Amino acid sequence: MPLDVGDTGYGSVPGPGLSGSVGGSETAPLLIPEPEPEPVQQWQPLTKEQLEVVAGGPGWRRVRCYMVLLFWLAWVGMLATSIAIIAISPRPVVTPLKWWQKSLFYQLQPDLFMEAEGSGGINVLCEQLPYLRSLGIGALILEGLFVKDVSPSNLTATGESLGTLPQIQHLLTESNKAGLKVVLDFCEVDLDVAGNEPSSAKLQHTLRFWLEQGVAGFAICDTDAAYSEKTLLEWRDVFREFSSQEEERIVVVKQTQEVPRPLNNSSQINKTLVDVVMRSILPSSHHLLSAQEVADAIETHLQTREDEIWPSWTVGGKASPDLKKLLLVLMMTLPGSPAVQYDEDFDQTQNVSLNVGSSHGEKNEPSDANTDKKVKRSTVALFTSLSHSRAREEALLYGSFTFLPFNTSANSSSSSNSTLASPAPLTILAFLRSWGCVHFLILLNVGPELHALDPAWAPSLPEAGVFVASTGMDRLGSTSLYTLELRPHEAIVIKLFEAGSYS
Repeated sequence: MPLDVGDTGYGSVPGPGLSGSVGGSETAPLLIPEPEPEPVQQWQPLTKEQLEVVAGGPGWRRVRCYMVLLFWLAWVGMLATSIAIIAISPRPVVTPLKWWQKSLFYQLQPDLFMEAEGSGGINVLCEQLPYLRSLGIGALILEGLFVKDVSPSNLTATGESLGTLPQIQHLLTESNKAGLKVVLDFCEVDLDVAGNEPSSAKLQHTLRFWLEQGVAGFAICDTDAAYSEKTLLEWRDVFREFSSQEEERIVVVKQTQEVPRPLNNSSQINKTLVDVVMRSILPSSHHLLSAQEVADAIETHLQTREDEIWPSWTVGGKASPDLKKLLLVLMMTLPGSPAVQYDEDFDQTQNVSLNVGSSHGEKNEPSDANTDKKVKRSTVALFTSLSHSRAREEALLYGSFTFLPFNTSANSSSSSNSTLASPAPLTILAFLRSWGCVHFLILLNVGPELHALDPAWAPSLPEAGVFVASTGMDRLGSTSLYTLELRPHEAIVIKLFEAGSYS
């Protein structure tokens, strides 16, 4: 009997999970695969085209505006802070100086340049004017042009040995071309001005004559009859006719007495009548002053300075030749205008003669000539360094002055290892020239012994500094005050600076 095969017959029973039809059971997969994960997109930089599209979007514009605003706010803040620091910081007041307050005076007599009879001294001096100007000299004080018993009517005539009047006029013209002022020295010349109206009128005529030739001023002594209120007032009236703001004429008074004779009127008038008072550092003496006497004289001037009238310093007295350069350093660093006396070391003709003598086949040059040549070169180098430093440094030109009490310990080969040194006489002097945050320390060892600085002598000073000049011109570079030693008869100029400062 046939089996009933139908749609629900054997073999067509769908199994679990299978389709009800045969076709479905045949084509259905036995395993269901899991879905594949989507591919991960890696970061890639924008292309040039994409960056150009995105850069103009609103987001980037806001970021750029914020960055520009932040930059300008920071810049304005720093500018405001700098202005506030400058405004709050104390600063010195700049005092405008006259030409004589900035000049370096050089006293000389034209007859010292005499090579031949007649007017050779004037001609040689004219040739040296550019050389003197290159050394930093700003004004000449011509001495010895007039004899002491000359009358006012003859002040326009000079001594026969110094040349005729046209040659003196030529010297004044060449000096003006070289940028050098000229001051005529009338000191101890009998001007005959006391109570003599005709002579006074002749003297005023003489002053006008020389002022027309380009003379910058006149020098008198405090013992002259011209050093009086009446006479100086008459001179001032004449000076006003020839003075301008740049070319003001001056009166220089050489102080020969311990205390100069005061004028009859107040000190305020004294200031207007006298422009410069030339003082001597050392007292007059017939013998060479000892080291202690020189130190005492220097200390007296350093502690009793007078600022009523602009001072000009000269050596004056006699001292050991070993102290020559030390006194030069002192004059060039004191407040006021230095007045250097004629020195053969600055004479260009003698320096050239030394060089010529050594180049004309002299194989065995004497040792003395070599020594003299080295001394001259060292002196000229020291003078030039000091004059140029004074011209460009406000602290040396018109800075404040502070005298420093000094404590030293004497050092020698026998006592270098000792912890305590015997006290030495006061032959070490020091002072400070300051302008704002710039300080110049000047150290002077007048004595013949080697001295080392006591580290505790000036604890408020900066420790480090740099050498500006020294009497031997052999100290260079930076230094420390804790390790500095002063040689015998040595003077040193040091520019101090704070740690990390380069001003």
